[in-house]
Amino acid sequence: MSPFKGQTGLKRILNASGYSMAGLRAAFTGEAAFRQLVLLNVVLIPLSFFFSVSRVERALMIAVCLLALIVELLNSAIEAAIDRISLDLHPLSKNAKDMGSAAQFVALSLIASVWAVILL
Repeated sequence: MSPFKGQTGLKRILNASGYSMAGLRAAFTGEAAFRQLVLLNVVLIPLSFFFSVSRVERALMIAVCLLALIVELLNSAIEAAIDRISLDLHPLSKNAKDMGSAAQFVALSLIASVWAVILL
């Protein structure tokens, strides 16, 4: 059992919330791609309310936007972990970073596809 897993109940929830906010703050201050996706979400999510679509379609349009933020957080975490291990060029490190980038590409493609299918 990890020594970092000692909290339970409300204390654990409060600690987890603090760690989550710290992670969002770190991503926003340290990752330009995350800031760009936040801006994209600030534009697209309110824009989704101007289209005459069903509630389910609107929810899907918003969900794929938020999914891209989630993928970017995971991609940034992968990059940070790889860089923490070593800044040396290594094929496995390159693969890990490239796969994280590919995941973000798929997430952005999903936004474009879902919005296109719903609106066109």
